[in-house]
Amino acid sequence: MNLQIIKHRNLWLSLSGIMVVASIIFISLWGLKFGLDFTGGSLLEVKFTSGQPSVSTVQAGLNDTQVSSLIIQPTEDSMILRFQESDEDTHQAVVNALRQLPEAQAGLEEVRFEAIGPSIGQELRSKAFWLMFFVLIVIIIYIGLAFQRVSKPVASWKYGLTAIIALFHDLLITIGVFSLLGHFYGVEINTTFVVALLTVLGYSVNDTIVVFDRTRENLPKSTGSFAETVNSSLNQTLVRSINTVITTLLALLAVLFFGGDSIREFVLALIIGIFCGAYSSIFVVSPLLVVWQRLQKR
Repeated sequence: MNLQIIKHRNLWLSLSGIMVVASIIFISLWGLKFGLDFTGGSLLEVKFTSGQPSVSTVQAGLNDTQVSSLIIQPTEDSMILRFQESDEDTHQAVVNALRQLPEAQAGLEEVRFEAIGPSIGQELRSKAFWLMFFVLIVIIIYIGLAFQRVSKPVASWKYGLTAIIALFHDLLITIGVFSLLGHFYGVEINTTFVVALLTVLGYSVNDTIVVFDRTRENLPKSTGSFAETVNSSLNQTLVRSINTVITTLLALLAVLFFGGDSIREFVLALIIGIFCGAYSSIFVVSPLLVVWQRLQKR
C-alpha cells in the first residue's frame, strides 16, 4: 500500500479548515447548551405506572409549584424534568404535584433526583477549562521531550506544536457538532462531556505519536525527501490506525444504541472526537509538518 497522502495535502488541510471554520461559526452563533452540572438546578426523572401524560398536562399540573426554567423531556418509558430550584422543599412540591395527575393515580415512581447549586456549577465550568488547558500544556511538553533528538529537517518543538494544532482541530469540531446538536435538538453538555474531550485528547495524541515515532525511525535511513519519508511512515502505520479506530467505534456505537440515556451524550462525544482524532493523525498532522518544513526552506 502506497497512498499519496502527502501529495494531496492541500485537499486534506482544506477539508479540515472548512470543518474548523464551520465549527467556530456554530459556536459563535449558538454557543453550547450547558446542562445541570454547569448551570445548577435540579433534574427529576419519574415513571408513571398507568401511561405517560402529555407535556402540556404536566406543565399545567406544576403551575402552582412556581418552578422556574422548567423543561420537560419525555423518554420511552419515563419523563425527565429540569428546573432552576435545587432545594428539597421544591423537589417535594414537584413530586406531590405530579402525584395529583390522573396518570399517577395507579402509581408514580421517582427514578432519580439530582440537584446542584449555581455556585458549584460555575466552579465546575471553571475547573473544566483549566483542566483542559493543563492537559494541553503537558502534552506539548511531553512531545517536545520525546522528540528532542529530532532536529533535522524539522525541530522537535515543531512536532509538539503541530500535534497541539491537531488537538485543537479535534476539540473544535467535536464542540462545534455539539453546538449544532444543542441548538436544533437540545443536546446538553455536562461534566461527562469534559471527560469525553480529555479521552479524545489522549486517543488523538497517542495516534499522532505513533506516526511521528515511525517518521523519526525512518528519517536517518531514508534517501528520499522529507515529504517522501513522511508519506512512507504514514502508509506503514495506516492499517494499524484504521483497524484501531474501527474496532473502537464499533464498540462505542454498540454502547450508543444499547446503553442508557445517561451516557448517550458522553458516548456521542467520544465517537465524534475519536473519528476526528483518527482523521487528524493521518490527514492533518503529517501534512502540516511537511508544509512547515517547506516554508522554512524558503
